[in-house]
Amino acid sequence: MVNRPRSMSLAACISAALGFAQTGTITPNSIVDGTRAAQVETPKPVLSAESRGDILMARKMYREAIETFSEGSPKDPVLRNKIGIAYHQQMQLDLARKYYEQAIKLKPSYSEAVNNLGTVYYATKSYRRAISQYKKAIKLAPDSASIHSNLGTAYYSRNLLALANEEYRIALKLDPEVFEHHSSYGSLLQERSVQDRAKFHYMMAAIYAQDGRNELALQYLRKALEEGYKDRKKLPDDPAFAGLRETPEFKQLLALEPRVL
Repeated sequence: MVNRPRSMSLAACISAALGFAQTGTITPNSIVDGTRAAQVETPKPVLSAESRGDILMARKMYREAIETFSEGSPKDPVLRNKIGIAYHQQMQLDLARKYYEQAIKLKPSYSEAVNNLGTVYYATKSYRRAISQYKKAIKLAPDSASIHSNLGTAYYSRNLLALANEEYRIALKLDPEVFEHHSSYGSLLQERSVQDRAKFHYMMAAIYAQDGRNELALQYLRKALEEGYKDRKKLPDDPAFAGLRETPEFKQLLALEPRVL
C-alpha cells in the first residue's frame, strides 16, 4: 500500500500562502502538498566595475584593476581617472597621463584628475608644470588638503621653501592628518617623494611644533636627524622648537648620533 500525505488543514494552507506572499520567498517551514520546500536564496547584488576595480586596487592587483575598470563606460571620467592611477602605480607614466587627460577632457572640472596629471609631471621632475596643474586643481577644489600638500611638495622641490611652508600649513589646517594618510588607492594621488628627505622632515617637524603637535614634531625631527640633517647645529636655537627645548625627548634627540637609515 502506498502511503499518501495527510491533507493540510484549511488554516495551514492559508498560513503558508500568507507567509509566501509577505516574504516573497519560500521558507524551510513553508509546506506545500504536505512536504517542506527548499528555501529560495535572494540573489546577491552585482558589484559595479568601479567597485570591483577598487577592491583590486586595494589589493595592489593593478593589472587586474585596469581590466575591470575598462569593463565600464569609456565615457565615465571617474573610471578613466582610476585606470590612470592603476598605470601610475606601475610607473607606466605615459599611459597614466593619457588616461588622466581623457578624464579631464570628459570632465574639465574634475579636480582629482587635474591633480593627478600634476603628479605625472612631478614624477618626471617637471616641477613648473606640476605646480601649474596643482594650482588649476586648487581653483577647482580650494578645500582639498591633499592638493595643497602636493603644491607644497612641488614648491619644496624647486627650493621655494617659504611657499612650500605656506601650502603645508594650509593643508594641515584643512586636514590635521593629511600627512599621515597612507592609502594607495582612491581617486586622488598625494605626492610623498622628495629629494632631500632629511630637510623635508625637519620642515615638517618645525610645522608640527609650531602647531603644538609635539608628538609628531618629535617623530619627524627624529627622522630628519637619523637621515643626516646637515644643519643640526642650529637646532637648539631654532625658534620653531622653543616649546620643546626643555623636554627630555628633545634633549635626547640633540644627543642622537646622525646615521643613514
